[in-house]
Amino acid sequence: MKSKLIGLLAAMLLSASASAQQYPDRPVRILVPFAAGGTVDIAARHIGQALSKTWGQPVVIENKPGGNGFIATTAAAGAQPNGYTLLMAHTGEFSVNPAIFSKVPYDLDRDFIPISLVSDTPLTLAVPAGSDLNSVADVIARSKAEPGSITFSTPGTGSYNHLAGEWFANNAGIKLMHVPYRGGAPASAAVASGEVALGVLGVSAVNEYVKGGRIKVIAVMTPKRLASHPEWSTVQEAGVPDIDASNWVGLFTPRGTPAAIVEKLNRDVVAALSTPEIQTAFTAGGGSAVGTSSAAFTARIKRELELNKEIARKAGVKVEQ
Repeated sequence: MKSKLIGLLAAMLLSASASAQQYPDRPVRILVPFAAGGTVDIAARHIGQALSKTWGQPVVIENKPGGNGFIATTAAAGAQPNGYTLLMAHTGEFSVNPAIFSKVPYDLDRDFIPISLVSDTPLTLAVPAGSDLNSVADVIARSKAEPGSITFSTPGTGSYNHLAGEWFANNAGIKLMHVPYRGGAPASAAVASGEVALGVLGVSAVNEYVKGGRIKVIAVMTPKRLASHPEWSTVQEAGVPDIDASNWVGLFTPRGTPAAIVEKLNRDVVAALSTPEIQTAFTAGGGSAVGTSSAAFTARIKRELELNKEIARKAGVKVEQ
């Protein structure tokens, strides 16, 4: 009986190993929680094209927008854990939603294995080009003189940008008035037009407005200046400590996917991210291509989630369902 059990286990291990070596032997799909054309979708298409070239198999991008990312993420969580359905998600699905929603229909530990970080897009503090707010010091001074008088736009209530704005306000010891918009494009347009005094926006969202002379960036919300924009100072240089806010994009597979397939996915994704084509494409979009180990990516998500829970608690950001 014991020898039969050992033989069965050995056969299962050999089968799993053979399956991983053959993977993928048919098309792979990547679910995206947003419409075509957005940051996450573009990242998925770049990675999908690179993986398709490596594997000799089609990689199909399937957009499932809506429901604060719940629709695509829940669909991915319920997929067969065999590496043929993946999820390209961003900060909101895993580092923000569980911090602000009373109920989330998926769980990182229960439902997913993070494969690798894919990209990082730093957030900025941006103002209209003609604004007399020329620095973080100006924002702080006016806010202290007239509490709540400075409005700031974001892509929506409960977005990572919203929490980052509250994080900045808390650490600066000021009060800002949040004005949510339905996406990054209208939030950026509101800054350019002067409809709001300030925007907490990704580099990719402000780049064209900066080039066109309609928006000026007064600070980046990262510890170090950006290589792509060394002229932009950081909030920490202005005396606001402990701010490091970037929107990430990353690839996930359903929990239960064989370890050998997860390792192959990680290896191939990290290799794709190191190519000049991908590096150039992501830099042009205002971000950076960043590959990591599964463990490092998982640790970052959990670290950010705990921080975002605290930020949301202090700012009173909560979405009831």
